[in-house]
Amino acid sequence: MELKRADKIADKLEELVFKGEYKDGQRLDEIRLAEHFSVSRTPIREALQRLVMSGMAEQIPRRGVFVRQPGPVELIEMFETMAELEAACGRFAAARITDEGLTRLKTANDRCQQAIDEKDALRYYSENEVFHQEIYRGSANSYLEKEALRLQNRLKPYRRVQLRLRGRMKQSMSEHVIIVEALESGDAELASRTLRNHVAVQGEKFHQLMATLQN
Repeated sequence: MELKRADKIADKLEELVFKGEYKDGQRLDEIRLAEHFSVSRTPIREALQRLVMSGMAEQIPRRGVFVRQPGPVELIEMFETMAELEAACGRFAAARITDEGLTRLKTANDRCQQAIDEKDALRYYSENEVFHQEIYRGSANSYLEKEALRLQNRLKPYRRVQLRLRGRMKQSMSEHVIIVEALESGDAELASRTLRNHVAVQGEKFHQLMATLQN
């Protein structure tokens, strides 16, 4: 229960950072946060560690944990890199994914659709993560998989916010269908191209994301 509570607190802290309640470079005080959330310091420490692991906060020895917000240039560079990693995973997975891997991918995608039907954005995000992780796994390249997982974790809060944009969940789901079909038919080029565009945040989409983060 403590870990689940810590995850909820971490989600709320991410939201407060996005809303500007906590500024870049501001110290996240354990005692005050424990009072604010009416919990002990243990789930607060766990929540802060999750923020540190995602790169949304930085832990400085003997000083504490501080908010770490990437600027727009760094953020778009991370999304560009993520898009290329996903494209590479899709290209390899088109040739290497197993029948069992395809079954797991389709199951994850079915759960994504269920979340949309239930209008549950948080669940969609969670199932969407699993969907992408199955593609990383399907690439059968452990180094690439680890790098993709690392950056997926780093971008987690920003990709979650992106899915709040109007119509994005349904658009994301329609792209999932193309990705599954491409992997099933072994079409490496289609899988790679669709995944790259699926993850990339550019143009109007990026401006919408930045506006959301700054509001």
